[in-house]
Formats: sequence, structure tokens, C-alpha cells
Amino acid sequence: MASAPVRDRTGRLAIIAGHGFLPLHVAEAARAAGDEPFVICLEDEADRDFSAFDHAVAGVGDQVRIERLLRERGVKRVVMSGGVRRRPELRQIRPTVSTLLKLPQALKTLLAGGDDAVLRMVISLFEGMGCRVVGVHEILPGLLADTGTLGRHTPTDEDRRDIARGAEAARLLGQLDVGQGAVSVGGRIVALEGVEGTDAMVYRVGELRASGRVSRRRRGALVKLCKPQQDMRADLPTIGPSTITAIVSAGLGGIAVEAGRALIVERETMLKAADDAGVFVCGIDAGLPSLGIGS
Repeated sequence: MASAPVRDRTGRLAIIAGHGFLPLHVAEAARAAGDEPFVICLEDEADRDFSAFDHAVAGVGDQVRIERLLRERGVKRVVMSGGVRRRPELRQIRPTVSTLLKLPQALKTLLAGGDDAVLRMVISLFEGMGCRVVGVHEILPGLLADTGTLGRHTPTDEDRRDIARGAEAARLLGQLDVGQGAVSVGGRIVALEGVEGTDAMVYRVGELRASGRVSRRRRGALVKLCKPQQDMRADLPTIGPSTITAIVSAGLGGIAVEAGRALIVERETMLKAADDAGVFVCGIDAGLPSLGIGS
């Protein structure tokens, strides 16, 4: 279920923008709610036009510049939004005086930690700058996936078995802090998400299917879940129109995401594309019988 929007709007809101449409959606929603957000576009990551907003560019590892920008703009709330494809190189890291003592552990996390460990570290750095980190879902609760079938097409019995199998694999993968997604075809796990991201993983399934290494007779399902230990303020599983394009290309039957803990961007466009392509989209809940999608 969608959570209520945050009511504590003390201090200005900053949006740390990575790649994709989500940061722009967040900026527009924040403005519509009465905020005038300041957008920090991450260098070589942010790929949308933020010219309609007060914005600046900063390197992913440039804490000195980011802290100065936050202080100059009177920022007290921060939301991290969009993808970050590359971790900063050592030469790109500029720690502040207040974070120098944390530098050895931070470098260890950047070099060897999983994505969730890195995000928790980043959250702590923003908190050390005197900011409260909020989740995208707190600004845009309507993006959260609902429970059940969301489009016109419902999963078949075989699809439901693939969803259950994929959910089991995604949960175990998340415990290792590796990724959030898995693909099951005919009850067999054929792909697990790594650093390449969801769409690239799904396209890889298409290549495996074309080569005959994955059954061409069975549809299969993509499942995306939050990691069990995941901080809800960062990197929630996200799907959108590009996900539909990817699963159709791979011949999959549909997508299942964690209800209340996954984001759907451009929902109407995505569901129309899914309906037109004959694939299902559903929200699942491990606490409900049959994951909340029937039997």
C-alpha cells in the first residue's frame, strides 16, 4: 500500500539526480506540492533537462562541492533519485573535513561493498551534513506498486509458478546485496541481476533464448523485489516503459514487483504498452496467500 506523503517539510528539498526520468518526475511533484526543489545533477549520470529548476552539477564523489551547494541553498531535506551507473574513482573523491575520519571505511565500502551498503553509507554522509534523507515514495506515493494484477492481462498458472520461483531467487540474491531481479522460465532460474541492471539482464535472456539455451516454448517471468535489508529511502526496485520493451524482446510473459516497495514510473504509458503486447504486470506480497495474485 502507498504510504502517506511526508508532512515535515522543514528546510529546502534537494534532489540528487542520477540518470533516467525519475528525478524529473520527483522535481515536478515536489514543485506541485509547494516545494521549490534544488537539483544536484550528478556529473555523467543525470541525463534529463532540469533547466526549469534551480540546479547545479557535481561529481558523484565531490562531497566538498555537494555540501557547499546544500549549505548555500539552505537545504535540510535530501532525496536520492535515478540511477548511478559508475562508482567514483579514488581521484574523484573529495571528502569534507567532517568526513575525513570516515574515509577509510567509505573507501572500503566503495571498492568492495554491495549497492545497499554503498547507499547506506551515502545516506549517513548526507545526515552528517545536517540533512534528513527522505525516500522517493514519500514525495510520490502514487508511484508505489499496488497488490494484484495491474494491467489487463493476468498471469497463467505457469506464470504464477515462475513468479514464485523468481521471487525466491530475488530474495536470496538481495540477501547477498547483489541485485533485485531474477528471471524464471519454466520453473528454472535463467538470469540474476548484477551490475548491468534489469533491462540488460532481460535482454541477455532474449539472447539465451535465441541461442536455444532457454526454452522457446515457455514464457517466463521477471521478478523484482526489495533487498531484505534495504533502506526504503534509496534505490527501490523500479520499472517503466523500457522494462516492457525489454521483456517483450526477450519473449517473457510479464513482470512481478513487490507491492508497496517498488516504483512504477510512467504508469499509464507502461501499462498500455503491456496491455498492447499481451504481457502481465502485477504487484506481489509475500505475506498474502498466493503472493496476492490468486491461484
